[in-house]
Amino acid sequence: MDQTDKNQDQGEPVENTNNLTNMESLLRESDLSANLIKTGDIKHGVIASISPGQILVGVGAKSEGIINGAEFEAIPADEFAAMQVGQDILVYVITPEDQGGNLILSYARALEESSWQEAEKYQSGKETYKGQIVGFNKGGLLVAFGKLRGFVPASQFGFSRRFGLKGETPEQNFGPMVGQEINVCIIEVDRERRRLIMSEKAASNETRESIRDRVIENLKEGDERIGTVTSLADFGAFVNINGADGLVHLSEISWERIRHPGDVLKVGQQVPVKVISVDQANKRIGLSIRARQPDPWFETSKGLKVGQLVEGTITRLTKFGAFAKLENGLEGLIHISELSEKHVDHPKEVLHEGDAVTLRIIKIEPESHRIGLSLRRVESQQYADLDMKILQKEIETSQVEAGPAETEKTETAKKPRKKKEVEKPATDQTEEVNSENPGNEEAASSPN
Repeated sequence: MDQTDKNQDQGEPVENTNNLTNMESLLRESDLSANLIKTGDIKHGVIASISPGQILVGVGAKSEGIINGAEFEAIPADEFAAMQVGQDILVYVITPEDQGGNLILSYARALEESSWQEAEKYQSGKETYKGQIVGFNKGGLLVAFGKLRGFVPASQFGFSRRFGLKGETPEQNFGPMVGQEINVCIIEVDRERRRLIMSEKAASNETRESIRDRVIENLKEGDERIGTVTSLADFGAFVNINGADGLVHLSEISWERIRHPGDVLKVGQQVPVKVISVDQANKRIGLSIRARQPDPWFETSKGLKVGQLVEGTITRLTKFGAFAKLENGLEGLIHISELSEKHVDHPKEVLHEGDAVTLRIIKIEPESHRIGLSLRRVESQQYADLDMKILQKEIETSQVEAGPAETEKTETAKKPRKKKEVEKPATDQTEEVNSENPGNEEAASSPN
């Protein structure tokens, strides 16, 4: 007979060991559940009471947690007004036990933390989030995400949005977008730096090709646009207009001759362009920057004439000749055959870049903006009469007088004549000499 049976026979009360075991288990679980609460946890709680400056929330611990102080003030006014006793809310554990033994909670931090957790799920799952644009800064757009604000950099805009930007300031570009909905993917979550980076481009079904095709379909020759320089090459610059790249050939960048597009352009620069060709079959767009600028050639070349002598500076040498920039800024070509009367294999035998030379204009072609120059014809007898006429005209218009001779004449005129001791000869020969040499009496009286 065991002890239990013996006690029963003697009439002694027997403890129910099963009940004791269950009670101990419950107590241990209660203590364990309390000990499992740690800083940073987000718990589902129930509002136990609401009083001025304080909310008590039951989260399954030994005692209710407290929301007070700064965390109480952080609750949005509209949400606090809607809170009621018995309402389920999320809370964030600031500390499981403060100096007074209280469990300190936060409602605002719980919402923010849940937003961070939600953002991480979107990032890991590469899901698309549909949000609302609530603001902007100089670099891009701000999008509401729960209690957070995500940032969409301009570089992460979709093609349509990015190439639709035409304003000069963030207010002009981004202001009209506030309030619009936007589809984005979350590409970076950094709680420590409080960075939530989004990308519309990653969430968009648009491709560069589809945007380009749509732009080309709607373009026609003569259209004028504002484009962005995307890349530079030796032969020209690529400029993007509304999502499609067009080529600005080197000759279409400026009215002045340039060596490389980088001399006047830089990547990212906005430039006015004109559409000069559209190739639908090959999906190519020809653009011109200089077509949007006044042509200075006609006005500058008005004073030039064939045969005229001009001063120029050698700008570059090629195997077929040398280019020279004239004083008025226009550039002309000295063909290799116009460099010297002797045979020249290469212009470098006669000229060097930077040389200042006198040249003669032998050809002017306004339609093609070409000026033909010659070095060998500067002293050409062919233009001797023209040079003389030009020289005479310059002398006449400048009203140049012989300074020293005039001075001598003036001094002679002011000097009083001496009375001749010898009587003036009355011969015809002397009168003849005086008439041929007026003012030169000494020569006239000379016996030689």
